[in-house]
Amino acid sequence: MKLKLTLVMKITIAKTAGFCMGVRRAVDMVLDAANKTSDPICTYGPLIHNPQVLNMLEEKGIPVMHHIPEKGEGTVLIRAHGVPPDEHKSLEDAGFTVINATCPKVIRVQTIIRKHANKGFATIIIGDKDHPEVKGLMGYSKRIGKLKINRESEETEINKTSDEVKFSREYEDSETNRGYTVSTIEELSKLPTFEKAIVVAQTTQDTALYDSIKDWVLKNCPHYKVFDTICDSTEKRQAETREIAQKSDAVIVVGGKDSGNTRRLAQIAFETLSNRQYSSTTHQSNSQTTTYNLNKTDYLNSEMCKKTTPLALHIEDVSELDMAALSQAQSIAITAGASTPNWIIKKSCRAIEEALKKDEPSPKAYLLSVRDFILKSNLLLAIGAGSLTYACSELQEIDHNLIHASISMLYVLSMQILNNLFSIKSDRYNNPERAEFYESNKKILAFIAILSGAGGLFLSFTTGVLPFVILSFMSILGLLYNQKIFPDSDSFPKIHFLGRRITRIKDVPGSKTILIAAAWGTVTSILPALSNSNNGKTVLLVCILFIIPFIFATSILFARTSFFAILEMQGDRITGKETIPIILGEKKSQKIIQNILLFASTTLFLSALSGLISTSAILIATIPLSMLYFIKLHEKGKIDHSMQLEFIIESHFILAGIITIFC
Repeated sequence: MKLKLTLVMKITIAKTAGFCMGVRRAVDMVLDAANKTSDPICTYGPLIHNPQVLNMLEEKGIPVMHHIPEKGEGTVLIRAHGVPPDEHKSLEDAGFTVINATCPKVIRVQTIIRKHANKGFATIIIGDKDHPEVKGLMGYSKRIGKLKINRESEETEINKTSDEVKFSREYEDSETNRGYTVSTIEELSKLPTFEKAIVVAQTTQDTALYDSIKDWVLKNCPHYKVFDTICDSTEKRQAETREIAQKSDAVIVVGGKDSGNTRRLAQIAFETLSNRQYSSTTHQSNSQTTTYNLNKTDYLNSEMCKKTTPLALHIEDVSELDMAALSQAQSIAITAGASTPNWIIKKSCRAIEEALKKDEPSPKAYLLSVRDFILKSNLLLAIGAGSLTYACSELQEIDHNLIHASISMLYVLSMQILNNLFSIKSDRYNNPERAEFYESNKKILAFIAILSGAGGLFLSFTTGVLPFVILSFMSILGLLYNQKIFPDSDSFPKIHFLGRRITRIKDVPGSKTILIAAAWGTVTSILPALSNSNNGKTVLLVCILFIIPFIFATSILFARTSFFAILEMQGDRITGKETIPIILGEKKSQKIIQNILLFASTTLFLSALSGLISTSAILIATIPLSMLYFIKLHEKGKIDHSMQLEFIIESHFILAGIITIFC
């Protein structure tokens, strides 16, 4: 079947898709531990339920340990799902340094169970008995001694089936186990009635099921204590899945096949789409005199449902996408389980977008291809550097703007291409399309980088010796950024910064963001000022004229680089990069970005009002505010992390040049 996806198709990515707090915390902990130690490190059991993440950890030398040896060494991280307390103790007794990466939401449930178990309560866990989290929770419900059970009358006992009697006695005779796992109301009803009991849920359990179980407990065992232990992230994820399934023709659920929460999302998506289809079919039958004598349950199991129900696909990797099956959909929603990394979600979305462009050529498809090319090749960013330099030169009242703009353009193109060539490994997680582009075109891109770098140096030499020397130094610094400068041999003094061993410039925490911002500020503001005569201006005025544009250019580049570093935190942690967002955290970094953009805008605006620089600065001062606006839209989930977002942010630099030309 030929794929016939149309460019009018709407693709929606769920706001809640991807790592939840507990999974992100566990992955961050294991990556941070691996980046800070040379000792052996492993996880006890799979850290999370996602094969791509587990393969990535294996590649980094972090294997999975399935059995606890009598003696061990190094560091062991407890999986996000948690483990029974006796296994935690066994790991410590074996000699391991144990780091507990259990999700805090799971720890809360463990604490509730332990507290009440010590007071003689039985524990009823609503969940999947074979799930690692449930197995871990069961370990906190053990006690020595028998449980107190309300004896039922002989008449009631006689009325039970033989299976129910066996089920009750099996639990009653247990001396150490006072934890019980059930997954349905029927199983719950077969349990004996305990004098004291608590009811908790696996943190990723279906909220609708747990609500019905709570209603049953309230009616039949009102003396039981019921706790709401389903993670709020799970609730939001499931609610959003129901919402997007109501509005879409197809739902793609991305995540591990062993992940319970991901399987539940796929089931919820299927049920929601099926219910919507059933309602639509019923409505059509009523309006067309055709009668379907099927109730909802029979309909969901019928051949009619299988033929007409919209798609709910559960995939682990983009290779599993059934494009032919999606061909009739006009709207597709993508969500993901709590253990699905961002790069898999991005690849899924991009795979569908690429199918749109390839299988139905159109002016819009062509424009999208051009957009993607100028982004991946850094042409858009280079043009933005030239435009920003033109704007800064005008603010300084400097002639020969096109020469300075060309220098900036060539320098930025050269350095960005080289940076991307050295960052292919991290881009496999942060920007898979860009990584593939650079992997496939290494030689030609390296040639372009060398040629543009040489061209920038030649043009800088024509403007003066000092600009040439400065640009040469910056170029050498850029080339050395990823290279080992300080040997890591024992004979050479070890250099540490913020607890990190430094052998390369890139090892300095936060160096990438700071150096990129400083480099842009230099080529857009300082180099043009150095090559320009004072034209009768005082030294103070000359300094003011280049400092203000320098602050502006440096600020918006710092904000831009920090913002993209936030979006790329997962990949940067995997490859051991210490970016500012990783050091300070996402929220603090977002606050810094906001303050820097506001500062840049205010500085330009007040400088223009005071007459220090051109009045065109008033309009240029809106650029940082516009960037902040789109960043806030992304934080609120209004704009996905995609080529579209990157294109919008990078285009602000070109906008600075356009404003300058027309003002």
